[in-house]
Amino acid sequence: MVQKILRVDMENREIEYESVPEEYKSLGGRGLTSKIVSDEVPPKCHPLGPNNKLVIAPGIVTGTNAPSSGRLSAGGKSPLTGGIKEANAGTSFAQMLGRLGIKAIIVEGQSENGYQLLSINNDGAELNDAEQWSGRGLYEAYEDIRNEFGEDVGICGAGVSAELNGMNSGLAFNDIEGRPSRYAGRGGLGAVMASRGLKFIVLNQKGAPGVEIEDKETFEEGRKKLEKALGKHDVTKPEGTLNTYGTDALINVINEAGALPQRNFSDGRDDESAKVSGEEKAKQIEKRGGERPHMCSPGCVIQCSEVWTKPDGEDPVGVLEYESVWALGPNCGIYDLEIIGELNRACNDLGVDTIEMGNTIAVAMEGGLADFGDGERAMELIEEIGEGTSLGKVLANGTEHTARTLGVSRVPTVKGQAMPAYDPRAIKGIGVTYATTPMGADHTAGYAVATEIMGVGGEADPLEKSGKAELSRNLQRSTAVIDTAGYCLFTAFAVMDIPEGLEGMVETVNGVLGTDLTTEDVPELGKQVLETEREFNKEAGFSNADDRLPEFMREEKLPPHNEVFDVPEEDLDSVFS
Repeated sequence: MVQKILRVDMENREIEYESVPEEYKSLGGRGLTSKIVSDEVPPKCHPLGPNNKLVIAPGIVTGTNAPSSGRLSAGGKSPLTGGIKEANAGTSFAQMLGRLGIKAIIVEGQSENGYQLLSINNDGAELNDAEQWSGRGLYEAYEDIRNEFGEDVGICGAGVSAELNGMNSGLAFNDIEGRPSRYAGRGGLGAVMASRGLKFIVLNQKGAPGVEIEDKETFEEGRKKLEKALGKHDVTKPEGTLNTYGTDALINVINEAGALPQRNFSDGRDDESAKVSGEEKAKQIEKRGGERPHMCSPGCVIQCSEVWTKPDGEDPVGVLEYESVWALGPNCGIYDLEIIGELNRACNDLGVDTIEMGNTIAVAMEGGLADFGDGERAMELIEEIGEGTSLGKVLANGTEHTARTLGVSRVPTVKGQAMPAYDPRAIKGIGVTYATTPMGADHTAGYAVATEIMGVGGEADPLEKSGKAELSRNLQRSTAVIDTAGYCLFTAFAVMDIPEGLEGMVETVNGVLGTDLTTEDVPELGKQVLETEREFNKEAGFSNADDRLPEFMREEKLPPHNEVFDVPEEDLDSVFS
């Protein structure tokens, strides 16, 4: 099978399959999206203007039977950060792309013909009118699309928030049952897609040739090694932490560490948080008739996903991830899973990133639009986006924009993007990642929590400031490779602790590409991806001054440890020096 790049010119309604340039052949996922964006998008262009592009690429091994490899990357210039962006999702859509032989989709230009739907199958691709779904919620729209195109299609969509050019809008992908609950949520890439005039991408993999594996023996040896490592690590194994409680298992862990941000990052611990923990949620799912564990995509052996429903088992939301539960819960002073589930569903329906939305609501609460803990008012604020009101348009543009509008000074953002569920004053290595990654505040870019809190890949005192630049640097490099390969970030737990797991991961990549990479090549490969992203941001106007946490985190002590973020600026500058 010869892989192709699918280029979609929205202005001229032209679709073309192109040969893959030699320099792209050994790339996939994040490595490829960032390279294409760097090559084709002017760094100083307006993110919602005619010169930005949306790039979607499956990982190198995505579409094979490698374990937990159903990931894709979406890239472009972020309207939220103003820099390069990669957002990642686990979904069967990713596997379909790989099996259809599509190395990447590049969406460029802007349509003047209303919103369009891009339909792709093994015979080709075409654009269709999608105006009938404009202004409608994604749960209803995805059901309609599956009725029209088939139950087994893969869907990528931009919601109502994206139609408002909302900088908090993500790309919604289907879960296994077809719901819009798998998100490449961060950075406003939903608005980039909608501003091209593209509303949906629908894939049908019937008759697809599958992923060509150059060296099947090496691939199979690597697959077995990685699957074995995942199967015996305490975090990733069957009936292990993630399989039993999902990502929300971290609520109690991070709260106990004094690093679970409460009420807009004003405290690091609250005993009420146990009410929304993974342990409690697992009990509720069993009572409600939901599903746990659950796969985000076929072939996931970790199965940290789930299906959350109302108490009577109706209106399934999909998964309630740790980040979503925290952002819409404790960070807003809300400690009720029922309320959080409905807020999460509303975010999915509108196509907004739950991390950005939860932080936006918390800032709005601090700015006087609601009281902390008022779940009913929180829902009303989200509904303002759906109604397209003036306030809704403010909220759709995220945490920093809302804080400026309301005059709030405690603004937990880096490069314009809101922080995830780990306060960097109590976990300082993750603070280095927030500050220095090209992506804006993003825990997945270099998950120092694994080492600092979970003891994976070694141990490090989370309150100690020294040595955190090196920790973050190493993790950022390895993560870039995982994202490029197409593996779930959670495979890193086993890979970091079990050498055979890393060997297996590298061997599966070699098997697909026919290369001879070794585990020693991983840091350099990751470094190359990061250098591409850093250079784009530099040309867009970023400097070391942008690699900083907000002022209040250096001055305002966080209970219960009463720590500030005190990693020296020279250490931050050394991460990429």
